[in-house]
Amino acid sequence: MDRAEQLKGYLKQEKEAGKYHEEIKIEENATGFSYEKLFKPYLNETVTEVWVEDPYIRQVHQLYNFLRFCEMLAKKPCKVKKIHLLTSLNEDGGDQQRSSLEEIKQSLKKYGITLDVTDSPTIHDREIRFNNGWMIKIGRGLDYFKKPQGRFSIGYCDFDLRQCHETTVDIFHVNHTKKS
Repeated sequence: MDRAEQLKGYLKQEKEAGKYHEEIKIEENATGFSYEKLFKPYLNETVTEVWVEDPYIRQVHQLYNFLRFCEMLAKKPCKVKKIHLLTSLNEDGGDQQRSSLEEIKQSLKKYGITLDVTDSPTIHDREIRFNNGWMIKIGRGLDYFKKPQGRFSIGYCDFDLRQCHETTVDIFHVNHTKKS
């Protein structure tokens, strides 16, 4: 058995034991950390359900971040059928937040995906779970991108080219994800 096969076997054992952990440190102003870059390695055709807990899906740019995350889930190889979002209500612009989330919900339906939105006034932690056992915790949640320099600057549309705020991403594999 060569080293690659041994390592693959070791990782499989760690995942099955619920002990797998990887940490990615995103440095201030770093680029190359789009949602696809971070999440795609953990997404495959077995993922049908996703849980997003992020208290800050409230402001317009945060809603766009969530929309981009949903767009990624709507693409192959994913076969996502349900997304659960637990967030907090924006006390100042709650109507805009609710209408934006409703628009995302209606748009996802066209792709056979149901969005279930629940609000919590006490939510603090941020995590994303896939029903294939992967759990990803990002210190800043989905809002780790910096504001672009302008609407026509590089990185405005392509998050791989967008500068990031410093944050830590922790990736775990657990035997059973929590069902909400």
